[in-house]
Amino acid sequence: MTATTLGGLTATDTSRFIQVGDLRMHLHDTGARTSAAEAAPPLVLLHGGGPGASGWSNFSQNVPGLAEHFRVLVVDQPGYGQSDKPIPDGGVWTFNAKVMAGLLDALDIEKVHLVGNSLGGGTSLKLALDFPERVARMILMGPAGGSLNMLSADPSEGLKVLFGFYQGTGPSLEKMQNLINVMTFEPANVPPEVLADRYAAATSPDAMDYVARLFEGFGAKGAGMPEELWRDVHKIAHKTLLTWGRDDRVLPLDGAFFMLKRMPDARLHVFPRCGHWAQLEHRDEFNQLAVSFLAGV
Repeated sequence: MTATTLGGLTATDTSRFIQVGDLRMHLHDTGARTSAAEAAPPLVLLHGGGPGASGWSNFSQNVPGLAEHFRVLVVDQPGYGQSDKPIPDGGVWTFNAKVMAGLLDALDIEKVHLVGNSLGGGTSLKLALDFPERVARMILMGPAGGSLNMLSADPSEGLKVLFGFYQGTGPSLEKMQNLINVMTFEPANVPPEVLADRYAAATSPDAMDYVARLFEGFGAKGAGMPEELWRDVHKIAHKTLLTWGRDDRVLPLDGAFFMLKRMPDARLHVFPRCGHWAQLEHRDEFNQLAVSFLAGV
């Protein structure tokens, strides 16, 4: 997918590396392409987790539309894509939020809008908690860590598939297809190249090495474990749009109502016939919703 042209933007042309302390971080930066983008805070897109995940894999289909209104920064979070893959000493979201704040410092950016999907939703929440002055508005798409399953099984069907990718007999194309199936309401909506691209990324030597170190760390001292951000979401005063797929089998919809109840300035949009990847299955509606919310008075 890296060679694909999207509305005049390509993964190659927008690719950048930024040094943040000891970490080499990778992102895609569209720059401010319009007067509207120059006037608005930059928009940071934070991808979900799972095998083969990266910023471009998660959001490539959204970048052209969003770049008409914002300078878009599509970040590979630590451990994913072309960014370095350290094992955090403590909680993963505390670590990711600190790295994100350092990345904004390195880019000389004071404040940003955030779109966070799943793992990226957890990073967004922690950034708003630990560095509230760096966040303007947030859109959270099935965010991890911010809610409790009140009616659904825990762990969910989708999380079992996700965590099982490297276990047992190890990675396979069949397991990657099962992952895509559980992430979406209609797998046919996913471009066919996503299967091969994500499988190649998930089984690359650096990804396999990272997973081995990560699993070893979990057993040793809980390094890189996610924190229970749901305990603190009531402290987040930022204007927030929660978005959820009605048919999300990874982080089910009932978690949305927990966050909606506890967050003081949150509202909720539910996409019908939609799984965990609303930005892909409902691309145009998602983009319109994002622009309207982030650019609103």
